[in-house]
Amino acid sequence: MESSRQLFSAGDIDAGVKEIAQKIAARFAGKDADFALVGIQQMGVVLAEKIYNEMKNLGYSPDFGKLDITMYRDDFGKRDILPMINETAIPFDVNDKEIILVDDVLSSGRTIRAALDALTDFGRPGFIRLAVLVDRGEPEFPIRADYVGFKVTLPAERKVKVHFIENNGFQPGIYDVKWQ
Repeated sequence: MESSRQLFSAGDIDAGVKEIAQKIAARFAGKDADFALVGIQQMGVVLAEKIYNEMKNLGYSPDFGKLDITMYRDDFGKRDILPMINETAIPFDVNDKEIILVDDVLSSGRTIRAALDALTDFGRPGFIRLAVLVDRGEPEFPIRADYVGFKVTLPAERKVKVHFIENNGFQPGIYDVKWQ
């Protein structure tokens, strides 16, 4: 890593998570709130757990799932390292279910495209909406987030990394990182 700077603090993340949860709650206010949060492995699952806890505080009890998209990626087999397969757990019927797909960062849209393919292998949801903590703005695919914590604009060579716990010296927060 050449250089990095913190864009948002742990407190900012907490506020962003609460805002996302409140927007989702507003979507289901006064309706039969039969929906599910599905986090994309790995950081999307952590974010989905945080949103789930906020939803519980707001009086909602959505179903919860974890989705691994490794085998659905368009670059599968093109990398020099072996991919790490994570748990997929969808313990509910997705057919006609209202699903909020959750990931930490929307960048190119490729991860979300893969997640849509993976999720629809489980059935036909009633609808799928996307919640992200950080939206970079200009995806390569026609994909947009419905619930967003933060929007950032950075040069293409910069990466956005979310740290929910201290990791490699990074405090919890959202960082703008330049990779060499």
